[in-house]
Amino acid sequence: MADNGIAAATCPIPISKYPQVMLAHGGGGKLMHQLIEGMFVSSFENPMLSRRHDGAVFDVDRGRMAFTTDSYVVNPIFFPGGDIGSLAVNGTVNDLAVCGARPLCLSTGFIIEEGFGMEDLWRVVSSMKRAADAAGVVLATGDTKVVDRGKGDGIFINTAGVGVIPDGIDIGPHRIGEGDAVILSGDLGRHGIAIMAAREGLEFETTLESDCAPLADAIFAMFDRGVRVNCMRDLTRGGLASALVELSEASGHAIRISESAINVEEDVRGACEILGFDPMYLANEGRFIAFVNAEDADLALDVLSGFEAGNGASLIGRVGKNPDARVVLESSIGADRIVDMFSGEQLPRIC
Repeated sequence: MADNGIAAATCPIPISKYPQVMLAHGGGGKLMHQLIEGMFVSSFENPMLSRRHDGAVFDVDRGRMAFTTDSYVVNPIFFPGGDIGSLAVNGTVNDLAVCGARPLCLSTGFIIEEGFGMEDLWRVVSSMKRAADAAGVVLATGDTKVVDRGKGDGIFINTAGVGVIPDGIDIGPHRIGEGDAVILSGDLGRHGIAIMAAREGLEFETTLESDCAPLADAIFAMFDRGVRVNCMRDLTRGGLASALVELSEASGHAIRISESAINVEEDVRGACEILGFDPMYLANEGRFIAFVNAEDADLALDVLSGFEAGNGASLIGRVGKNPDARVVLESSIGADRIVDMFSGEQLPRIC
């Protein structure tokens, strides 16, 4: 079985004896205890979790705290370049990172449908562990519930995360100002197309893989090098277009971008043309935009070029002073068009 990059490891639960997750009414029982202790606790073991308490207790450095939560219901749960486990970790740590916070620890809640395969559950748990290690966070506390067959669609995962914002970092829409450079950290659309291909059984000349990855190291490298970052946003549901519109409205500033500066790989562009998608609205799980002082644009690009998460970063536009606070795209043929929110969902359940 393909493992999407998950290292082969021995599951501490005898899968041959318990090939499926069986219902444990009320969350208790011997099988549920074996599942929690044998699979989850043994995989994510750390000092906070090992206390076996009702919550995690941890020390924090000086600074402000950031807190976020998200739920992951992606279909299919395994896709090229990732799975629901790595997605749950990276999606949450990235939300913290674009707030200017260094991710510290996560909680996780598993909603598992009765009959879900233990081998698949082990793949998800192993993937979460690898993603957490790569992101430098610990899974400090969690919960597991099993629901009746037919009530859970396999597995859903909720993660919440906390991080520390160091002194001197203050970013958000309120900091966006006229003349700011708009930096896109890499190419667009691979996550959305990878999900679509896996869901529909589509085959392309090359395997399109999700861009799912942690962003904190690249972001904090910009801070460390003195890039004056005013705002950031990760480009998940709604993609680049929705993020720009939201930030334009929140800041009260117009944003002008150039289509020719936006990096879309040819295989993604081709898939979008065939399927009728606009890459500007496709979901990404390892991309962000940063609004930086105009004088720091080149430095930001240089810093990002040293990270896989910043490979292909580009300057795509500038912030203007139009009081109408709208996003304008200069097309590749030189014509202007207004960028608006997408009506509905191009791809349901991409995260």
